[in-house]
Amino acid sequence: MLQYIRPVAAVEHFMEAHTAFLQKHYESGQFILSGRRKPKSGAVILCNVSSRREVEEIMSEDPLEKYQLALYEIIEFEPTMYANTLKK
Repeated sequence: MLQYIRPVAAVEHFMEAHTAFLQKHYESGQFILSGRRKPKSGAVILCNVSSRREVEEIMSEDPLEKYQLALYEIIEFEPTMYANTLKK
């Protein structure tokens, strides 16, 4: 999860670069889904990675992190149930 810590107008200035960051990690298979929080105060990104350290490294690439526009909260979990549509 990420929480904007600067005005939305400042965040919007870097949205194109943030979108390119997202696309890179969707193409690598590391990101599963993402989207804005409601109200527009940040976002949620669901990752498929092997470790917390990997998530930290990925998020350090995000322009919103680099320019101190958002704070990330990494929540690790181990799925115990899932929809049949998510089976591999």
